[in-house]
Amino acid sequence: MRFTIPCLFGLEALVADELERLDLKNVRAENGRVHCEGTEADIPRLNINLRCGARVLLELASFPAPDFEALFQGVAAVPWEDYIPRDGEFPVKGYSLNSQLHSVPACQAIVKKAAAKRLGNVYGCETLPETGDRYQIQFAIIKDTAAVYLDTSGDGLYKRGYRAHNNGAPLRETLAAALVLLSRYRGKDPFCDPFCGSGTIPIEAALIAKNRAPGLDRRFAAQRWKSLPSGLWLSAAEEAMDREFHGQYDIWGGDIDPDCVELSRRNAELAGVEDCVRFEVADAGKFHREGEYGQVVTNPPYGERLLEKKEAEGLYRAFGKAARQLPEKWRLVILSSHTEFERAFGRPAEKKRKLYNGMIKCDAFFYHGGARGE
Repeated sequence: MRFTIPCLFGLEALVADELERLDLKNVRAENGRVHCEGTEADIPRLNINLRCGARVLLELASFPAPDFEALFQGVAAVPWEDYIPRDGEFPVKGYSLNSQLHSVPACQAIVKKAAAKRLGNVYGCETLPETGDRYQIQFAIIKDTAAVYLDTSGDGLYKRGYRAHNNGAPLRETLAAALVLLSRYRGKDPFCDPFCGSGTIPIEAALIAKNRAPGLDRRFAAQRWKSLPSGLWLSAAEEAMDREFHGQYDIWGGDIDPDCVELSRRNAELAGVEDCVRFEVADAGKFHREGEYGQVVTNPPYGERLLEKKEAEGLYRAFGKAARQLPEKWRLVILSSHTEFERAFGRPAEKKRKLYNGMIKCDAFFYHGGARGE
């Protein structure tokens, strides 16, 4: 079986590393997605364990599609009846890049028509009821080559199941986990987020420290597939739980807004990590720590309008001064889309990495504590 894991731009290498750690074969990264090969048992393993991938797509076919006839015939040749029952609902979505077939709505209609014709012929009916479970078909047409998939995840993998509420502009869990992994935090040193918002970064840090699979508390589309033995999901969950660590961790989140702090505490309880994460009302401009080692991973507000940008720059200046007082062996990873972040923070980053928070282009800025780099 071939799988494709879409991801936010900039996270491809992290997702590839996750796949290799899960023993998937022939891992290959492209812009915004990573391919691999495995077995049907890997459908639950991938969905339950992936931290940075957006979803798990099962590739059913790949073929040249220079015109609508080729697209129709290629889709009609897929054995849809092996996956979609007679009453299954099968909506279609996808995209096209650098191809002659550039109209996405037209391609959607052709893919739907071809799949419906195949299923109608197999099940002996002109009109399929589509009243049962959903089987989401996806397609990608890139440089006149079409790939057709079934989405095994349903809701995106960033929906871990713990964030019942948010504070209006939350960071996606997949990107929060990526920032923690980029910081190389593994549960040993103190970990801090002085702009914790709804608590996503500290909670993801706790899941990583405990090696807890992020998908254990939610359901996935492929759990309803009659073609996939239900015992595989139980085996994957047991395998994931057997890998958990049980230790003491120093993970802290602070925010100047008491409502955010209370929200973070509730989310940590839903995630089952309230025993290893502390949240406090705190001013990031007064952030300080005495210990020799530690990590700061944070996503400060960046503001969209002019006044908000000025306020954001004031926050960066105050936090930059506080960071210069940290011991030199502390490491900082700060995510921001503000184009003048380094100037406001007070020093250039030692390293930068381009990332995307949804469609917003951002940079992850890497620093050490103290005045290094000034």
